[in-house]
Amino acid sequence: MVYVASDERYEEMRYNRTGRSGLKLPAISLGLWHNFGGIDAYENGREMITRAFDLGITHFDLANNYGPPAGSAEELFGKVLARDLAPYRDELVISTKAGYTMWPGPYGDWGSRKYILSSLDQSLKRLGLDYVDIFYSHRPDPDTPMEETMGALDHAVRSGKALYIGLSNYSAEQTRQAIAILKELGTPLLIHQPRYSMLDRWIEGGLQDVLEEHGVGSIAFTPLAQGLLTNKYLNGIPGDSRAAGPSAALNESRITPEVLRRIHALNQMAVARGQSLAQFALLWTLRGGRITSALIGASRVSQIEENIAALSHSDFTQEELDRIETILKTEE
Repeated sequence: MVYVASDERYEEMRYNRTGRSGLKLPAISLGLWHNFGGIDAYENGREMITRAFDLGITHFDLANNYGPPAGSAEELFGKVLARDLAPYRDELVISTKAGYTMWPGPYGDWGSRKYILSSLDQSLKRLGLDYVDIFYSHRPDPDTPMEETMGALDHAVRSGKALYIGLSNYSAEQTRQAIAILKELGTPLLIHQPRYSMLDRWIEGGLQDVLEEHGVGSIAFTPLAQGLLTNKYLNGIPGDSRAAGPSAALNESRITPEVLRRIHALNQMAVARGQSLAQFALLWTLRGGRITSALIGASRVSQIEENIAALSHSDFTQEELDRIETILKTEE
C-alpha cells in the first residue's frame, strides 16, 4: 500500500526553536537506538516511523552504530525513506552521529578527521541521502585534538553533507571549548544531545548554562530513564524487560528500593493528573523551555502515541514542581 501522510500531522505537535537558530524541532523526537536494527521486524519499524510522522514527529535521530548490527538502523530508515517518506524529505530533520566503534583498526572509532568524515560518507550511503540535517560528534575523543574533530564537523557542513552540527556526551567544559573553536571556524554549534531525566540530572550542573549562554539547543536522550519512568517496573522487573537482560545501560542493580520509592511516588502524582508516568516524565523534561526536544525510543506504535499525548496535558504548577523536587531529593 502506498503511504500518504496524514493531512493533520501538524495540528497537535508543538515545535520549539533550537537555541538561537532558525531551525525548529518537535517537542518529542523519535530515536532509532533500539528496535530498528537488522534483528528487528522491518514492518514494525516502518509502522512506527510513519505513524510518528503522521503525529507530527518530523525529527528522526540515528547514529552510525545503531542496530544491531551496527549500521542497520540507518539501513532500515533508508528503506522507509525511499519507500514512504521520499516525497516528504524537506519536511524531515534527519540526524546521525559518529564516535563509537564501526570497523576494525585504528581509523574506525573516536574522533579523528579520517574516521568522522569516512563514517559520514558511509551513513549517507546507508540512508540513501545526499545530506543529513544534523551531524553529531557522538562522544569526545581524549586522544584527538578538539580542533581536529570540530574541523571535521565544519568540513561536513561546508561540503554540503550536513546542514547543522551537534555534540553528544560532551561535558560543560568540553562543550564550551568546542563552541569557541566552531565559532572561529564559522560553523556554529546547533545542538547538544545529553542524557537527561528525572533520575539523571547531571546537565543541570553547568551544561545547561553553557548552552543557554551561547544560544545552543538541546535534545534529551533517555528522558524515560531506559524505561524506569514508565509503568514497566512498578510491579517488579518483567522477565522480558531490558533490566532483566544483559544491558549495560540498565540492569537490576540500578533498580534500588530508593529508586522504586521515587518511581511509585511520581506515579501517584501522574495518576492524580490523569497521566501515565511516561507522559508525566516527558512533560517534566520539557518544563521551562530549557530542553528543545525530548528524544523517545519505542518498540511499538502505541508507545509513540502515548508519549505524544503528554503534550496535551497542562504544564506543572509551582506546587507540583516543588513536590517533584521533594520526591527526587528525599532519601529514605
